[in-house]
Amino acid sequence: MIKQLFPAVAISAALAAGSVFAEERVDPELPEYTPVSGISGNLSSIGSDTLNNLMTLWAEEFQSFYPNVNVEIQGAGTSTAPPAMTEGTANFGPMSRMPRDSEQASFEDRHGYPMTVVGVGIDTIAVYVNRDNPIEGLTIEQVDAIFSSTRRCGGDADITRWGQVGLEGAWANRDITLYSRNAVSGTYGYFRQHAMCDGDFKDAINEQPGSSSVVQGVAESINGIGYSGIGYATSGVRAIAVGNPPVEPSGETASDGSYPLARFLYVALNKNPNRELNPLEREFMRLVLSRQGQEVVVRDGYIPLPASVAARFRGELGID
Repeated sequence: MIKQLFPAVAISAALAAGSVFAEERVDPELPEYTPVSGISGNLSSIGSDTLNNLMTLWAEEFQSFYPNVNVEIQGAGTSTAPPAMTEGTANFGPMSRMPRDSEQASFEDRHGYPMTVVGVGIDTIAVYVNRDNPIEGLTIEQVDAIFSSTRRCGGDADITRWGQVGLEGAWANRDITLYSRNAVSGTYGYFRQHAMCDGDFKDAINEQPGSSSVVQGVAESINGIGYSGIGYATSGVRAIAVGNPPVEPSGETASDGSYPLARFLYVALNKNPNRELNPLEREFMRLVLSRQGQEVVVRDGYIPLPASVAARFRGELGID
C-alpha cells in the first residue's frame, strides 16, 4: 500500500557525461533491475513536493516486485527532508536542491557522519504562462524584473504589465499575476538563486503549497505567470522559452547548457559509511538507479540519468 499524506532538478558536468538522454531516452547501458528474495516491510519518504509524483511512481514500481512492502510518502517541501533524516523519521528525503551547510551540520552532529545525497534524475524549471498568453519567451533579466523587487539580474525597470515585455493590443495593459512556491520549497530557493540572482520576491506574489497548485493557478488566470518543474506541465499552461537568448526547456537544451534553469533531483539517505544500507533501502535505490527506475523518470516528464552518472551514485551507496 502506498500512503500519500500530501496531494499529488555540478549539473553541467553530469549532463556532459552522456548525451543519450538529450531526447529523454533512457540510457541502454543502465542495468536492469532484478528482484531479490525476502523483501517486505515499511518505507517512508518525507521531502520535496517536486519529487512527490516520482516517489509515488517508484513506490508503485517497487511494489510490483515486492507486494508486501508498504510505502508512506509526504511531499510538503524540500526543507522537510533534512530534519526527517536527522531525526530518523523517514528512510528517504527527496530534495530538489542540495542540503544547506546548516542542515548537513545538524545531521552530522547527531550521527557523526554526513547524510548521503544522490542524484536520481534531472529537472528543468519551467516558467509557465496561461495557454492563451501569446508571449514566446523572456530573458533572465525580464523574468527577474517580473518576479523580484530587487532586479539584481540587471533589469532597468520593474515589470508589472504584459505590454512591457512586448505584448500588444488587449494584452498591453493587462497586469501580470504572479504565482510562486513557498519558502519551504527547494524550487523556490533554486528559482530565487538562478532566475532572480539571489534577489527578493515581490510582496504581490501568490505563494502556493505545491508545484501542481502553481501550475493550476496560472491555468486559471489568463494574466498568470509562475514557475515549477517541467513534469507538472498541463494543457492549461505553456512552458515558455527562457534565457539569454531565450530557449525552450527540454532535455536537449538542458544537456547542452543553453537552458539556464536545469538541476539535479536528489534523494537523501542516512548511510553509515561503515555499514551497508538495510535491504529495503538498498533495493529501493537499486530500482531507482536502474533502467526501470529511470524509465519512471521519463514517464513523469523529467530527464533520466546517464548510465555513468547513475553508476557513480550507486557506488556512493555501495550497491551494484
